[in-house]
Amino acid sequence: MIHIREKKARGPVFCILAAVIWGLSFVAQKSGASLGTFTFNGIRMVMGGLVLLPLVPVFHKLQNKNKEPGKETGFDFKKTAFSGTVCGLVLFVASNLQQHAFTFDITAGKVGFITALYMILVPLAGLFAGRRIKLNVWIALALGITGLYFLCIRKGDYSMGRGELFSLLCAFMFAAHILTVDRFCNEVEPMAFSCTQFLVAGGVSVIFMFIFEKPDTAEILKYVPQLLYTGIASTGIAFTLQVFGQKYTEPAVASLLMCLESVFSAIFGRLILHDVMGTRAIIGCVIMFAGVILSQTDFSRGEEKIG
Repeated sequence: MIHIREKKARGPVFCILAAVIWGLSFVAQKSGASLGTFTFNGIRMVMGGLVLLPLVPVFHKLQNKNKEPGKETGFDFKKTAFSGTVCGLVLFVASNLQQHAFTFDITAGKVGFITALYMILVPLAGLFAGRRIKLNVWIALALGITGLYFLCIRKGDYSMGRGELFSLLCAFMFAAHILTVDRFCNEVEPMAFSCTQFLVAGGVSVIFMFIFEKPDTAEILKYVPQLLYTGIASTGIAFTLQVFGQKYTEPAVASLLMCLESVFSAIFGRLILHDVMGTRAIIGCVIMFAGVILSQTDFSRGEEKIG
């Protein structure tokens, strides 16, 4: 009993650690923005996939270890390849929209908070699946839009900057990515699935890198720390923490803890890049974060939260 409780106590810690790593990755992405969108993402995504590759047989063995003799499952390469490719293509679009946002005059914290809107968009997408949307989600959406206005729209100027626009587009695509992952994750082994999607997203980015950009070895070497961090820590380590965090934490609590990445992105952006947010932007961040929390809160009794 004590051993089980200890594992459950570790769950939230793993989720928070993943959020910290992802928050810091916004800083690394911002500082490496001049390398080129497809160049940066192509290298780090392929690196992340290669880091996870040796863990695929290990996780497969661990999954079969807990099953009864004779009920072990084989490795479904076809299903893994298909689902990983589909999700990898969606991830390719989402991640490159986000990375491209950093090429404009925008802070790491602002990109982090706008990206966090996917937490509201995911349950809202249930409308298209014929699901009833709860009142807290509608209120959260209103708060998200209000916060986005304060964060992105300059006072007296009702236009949105290109960095903010690309960040908003990436929030929609990350919402699509989460829904796509949700569609396939129960049919395949998570580690093999994740490894495949990272290799696909990175591979397509590398192809686009040679078509639209001019990768330079000397320039790439300047950003080795950023690439190593976003490739190994943000992808490999954070993903593993997420897997174990969600294993021992309720879905609603896990998603809420991991969306703290937006807060950590603002904190690290201020400490490392010396990003400064005005009062208006800070108000927008607070309102948006309140909306994110509300979207992940279920006020009903006796029901398990969905979404």
